[in-house]
Amino acid sequence: MELFAGALDGSVALLAGAWNPPTRAHAELARAALGWARRAVFVLPRAFPHKPMEGAPFAKRAEWIRAMAGLDPRFAAAISEGGLFLEMAREARALGAQRIFHVCGSDAAARILSWDYGALPPIGQQLEEYELLVAPRPLPFRPPGPLRARIHTLMVPVLLDGISSTEVRRRIAAGEPWRHLVPEALADSIAQAYGC
Repeated sequence: MELFAGALDGSVALLAGAWNPPTRAHAELARAALGWARRAVFVLPRAFPHKPMEGAPFAKRAEWIRAMAGLDPRFAAAISEGGLFLEMAREARALGAQRIFHVCGSDAAARILSWDYGALPPIGQQLEEYELLVAPRPLPFRPPGPLRARIHTLMVPVLLDGISSTEVRRRIAAGEPWRHLVPEALADSIAQAYGC
């Protein structure tokens, strides 16, 4: 893991994503995660386990998460070598993190719990190395009984409903207003990247 800003000591909340592009919702998820961890880290994996890299170039996404880290002194940004939560947790631990949370929406949590991890440990064993902070998207996530101690609900403002990278890209393509969905500090760079 290549860390751009901050240190990974104590408890950390990792927000991994494609950042295509970052949104206000991402920033608010990070702020909410600070109720659980000392630092929130925007993580860009070099490769994604479930989708190809499309849209904005990797270097631009790295630039955006560095800018996101500048929104709060308790934020940081990093590039991970691995794309799975277990791999990122191990990379963060190697940099000094002690208690590790992964932040995700309920849709991603369901995908994570049902993923075929092949030769890697099953999800129950993986959750011994990290915990999940799950934001309702759109409904609260109900983890299976044996995993409940390692999966927590992350409360976020209701006003974030409907804010997503996909919606930003859709609005850009349709010529609709979109700047209010992204951090103001990134809006011009996002406009340039998507040609609008």
